[in-house]
Parts: sequence; C-alpha cells; structure tokens
Amino acid sequence: MSEQPPYLRIADELRQRIAEHVWEPGDRLPSRAQIGQECGVGENVVRRAQELLISQGVLEGRAGSGTYVAEPRERVRVVRSSAREQPTGSPFRQDMKALRLQSDWESRTDAKVPAPAEIATRLGIAEGEPCVRTTYEFLADGKPVQLSTSWEPYAVTGGTLVVLPEGGPHAGAGVVNRMAEIGVTISHAVEQPEPRHATAEEASLLGIQKAALVTYIRRTYYSDDGRPVETADIVVPAAHCEIVYEIPINR
Repeated sequence: MSEQPPYLRIADELRQRIAEHVWEPGDRLPSRAQIGQECGVGENVVRRAQELLISQGVLEGRAGSGTYVAEPRERVRVVRSSAREQPTGSPFRQDMKALRLQSDWESRTDAKVPAPAEIATRLGIAEGEPCVRTTYEFLADGKPVQLSTSWEPYAVTGGTLVVLPEGGPHAGAGVVNRMAEIGVTISHAVEQPEPRHATAEEASLLGIQKAALVTYIRRTYYSDDGRPVETADIVVPAAHCEIVYEIPINR
C-alpha cells in the first residue's frame, strides 16, 4: 500500500487540531513556516494542505492577512434554470429568500467597452465592437458567493432605458425582463460549466485561497431569432456553494 502523501497527512493534522478546539472558528493559524517546523515538512506541503482545507470550507484565506479557521457556514444552494426568471425581480434574490438569507450585490458598469476576441465570438459580433460590460459581486448575508462579468452588445441596448443593467427604471430586473422591455424576447440560454482553480483576483474577492476550486460557468442568452444578446462569465466557489440545475419538463 502506498504511503499517504505528506500534504494529506498535514491536512488531517490541521483538521484534528480544529476538531480538538486547539484553534477555534475565526482564529488565525500560525505561519506556514511554523506549522512546517512543528510537523517536519516544508512550507509547500503546508500550503497544499491549507489549500485543500480551504476548498473544503474548513479554512478561509484572507488576502494580505493569512489563513483562518472558517466560521461554520452552510453551502449556499445556487439554482440554475431559465424558469427562475420572474417579472418581479432577480433569480438570485429569490434563491436567497428561499434560504432565508439576505441577498445583495455590488456592480460596476462600463459602456462602449471594445469586445475582446472571445466575447465577440460568443456574441456573434466583430472584435472591438462596443459592448456594455457589468461586473458583479453577489453576497449572501454579506458574504461573497458568486462573481459575474456580463457583456451586452451596445447595438442592442444603446439609446434605450435598459442600456445600464443596474441603472434606470429597470435596474436589477435581470437580462430576460430587461430585454423584454425593448421588444427582445429571450428564448433560451446556454450554460457551459467547468471546474477550475480561482485566479488571485477571484480568490481575493471571494475570500478563498488562490487556486481554490471554483465552478466557472460560461452563459449566453439568445433571442427568439437565434441572436446572442448577452454573455457572462460566472464564478462560484465550490466550498461555499452547491450548484443545482432545474430542468423544466414540457408536457
């Protein structure tokens, strides 16, 4: 039988210390050098062990501060379904309400941003054509649970009341409802989820360790004439959220 990799042994040791209340939720862990010296391993082994525990929600990385024992936190249920779009508001808000969590989000919109090559391909437009780009940080009870960067062709919404997704009379109504206000009917969305590791920026925004596991979702909304009218890059931390797909059945 092969010997257990050193980082798994250290992860078990750290987990045991937390279980025995050597460290309590909210406590900052000693430095990697100190833990490595105590356990007889190098700092890289400790780093891998901590990253594993962060991905499992046992520890929490804080940019520029260190690694802490995570506060008890239930995984947030994130529902992905076109049926979640409602006339009265955001699907995210509905999901959080069902979990009795306070929902909120922070956003920033930039108009007439030239479309990068990949985004242009996804939207069926020429590279460099102007788009409205909106970045989001979604919060549940004040804690980050999802990031998203949305791109909409300026040619679709420019000069209308819905040009700013989070501004004007239809702010926060969601893509489907906003587009309906300008006569664009969205018939379906295509989502491509895949696992990957968080970038340094994503980790900092989500309060997770760099390279922790996330689910990356590439989503594109299509109008009833087959035209892509919005595409987004969505990032969900695996340790904090479970993603559930609801599939409507047409009878």
